[in-house]
Amino acid sequence: MSIKLIALDLDGTLLTSDKRISAENKKALQAAREKGVYVVLTTGRPLKAIEPFLEELDLLGEGNYSITFNGGLVQENTGRVLDKMGFDLEKARTIRAVTQELGLPLALLFGGTVYTLPSEQKSLYAALSPLLEAVDMDDADLPDIVYNKAVTAVDAAYLDERIPQIPKELYEQFEIFKSRDILLEWSPKGVHKANGLTKLIQHLGIDRSEVMACGDEENDLSMVEWAGLGVAMANASAELKEVAQVVAPLTNDEHGVAWAIEQYIVSEE
Repeated sequence: MSIKLIALDLDGTLLTSDKRISAENKKALQAAREKGVYVVLTTGRPLKAIEPFLEELDLLGEGNYSITFNGGLVQENTGRVLDKMGFDLEKARTIRAVTQELGLPLALLFGGTVYTLPSEQKSLYAALSPLLEAVDMDDADLPDIVYNKAVTAVDAAYLDERIPQIPKELYEQFEIFKSRDILLEWSPKGVHKANGLTKLIQHLGIDRSEVMACGDEENDLSMVEWAGLGVAMANASAELKEVAQVVAPLTNDEHGVAWAIEQYIVSEE
């Protein structure tokens, strides 16, 4: 099996616990690129929030691609959009009504802007994403635009108590999942990382059997299951390990991504 594209989750996968890309991972990714392999960051974040990592990996510019907003945007790293899926103001208000009832904070994302709505529990999202423009916004003033996603960022224990109270019918309208212990994401139905990657490989003329996807969390399930080679980090959730073809013996802090590249790309002569 010849891998032509590596899809990489960031938090808990490519990044160490202190949010860095290790020298080992960097070196392995460079070796993969020298073999003509596309390196695609596949994340819930907007492009603006991952630009420092793209720059560090020399992935800015034409011919390089990212999947952002968990598959809601397929982009060239110039900002050019290949495919987009979002939700309208009415759908945003549906999510808002439920989060308000459950005492959960909510922020709505549009490109590099975060609209934070008033709430008793402080939203932690702006602190998680300092590169984005944070705007405090009253419900009545929300712009009538197509939003990329909504996020609930709050203390993990508080969040976990309330997730089971989200009405089942909402799961029929939205993709709802945790991407970190303190972060619950709300995306349009049908938006997930595998969906974004399917669109990207069509554009690039690559088969899914030629894709290696590495992840650790719930929002990586779709792409790890979908890819020709799905790799879970040693620190991954039990659910992700179940669907992965390979569970790396190393965690994100032990350069599990570098191990996978070495095993399945660099040493495949």
